[in-house]
Parts: sequence; structure tokens; C-alpha cells
Amino acid sequence: MKQSINIQDTFLNQLRKEGTFVTVFLVSGFQLKGKVKGFDNFTVLLDSEGKQQLIFKHAISTFTPSKPVNWTSQDES
Repeated sequence: MKQSINIQDTFLNQLRKEGTFVTVFLVSGFQLKGKVKGFDNFTVLLDSEGKQQLIFKHAISTFTPSKPVNWTSQDES
């Protein structure tokens, strides 16, 4: 049986591991810029110029990374 891929977690984890700079667009239209330091089911921790911001996922519209992210699993056949 083929495992399903959790794209959200895989994408966020790659952003975190690679230290990729991102722009986070909130549903209000506000933009936050920084690096993803961690995440769980409900929040994303963003480091922005040395300041930590805990963002609730329900407030996020879009992540725009500064470079392409390889979010596909390395274990895929």
C-alpha cells in the first residue's frame, strides 16, 4: 500500500531544514518575512530579523519561498 504524502508538513519541514527565506501572506493581506524555525498542527514559528513570531495557521493564506523547494519525498520510487 502506497503511503500518502503530507505536502504541508513536507513543504514546511524543507523550508525549515534549508533555512529558506519566505514571505508569509496572512488572510488579512499583511505580509511577514523570515525563516521557518518550527511548526506543529496549528502554528508556524517564524524568525524575522532575530524576532520570533508565532503565527496561527488559520491566519495564513500563502507561503512564498525565495527559491524553489524540493518538497517531494526522497523515499518515493
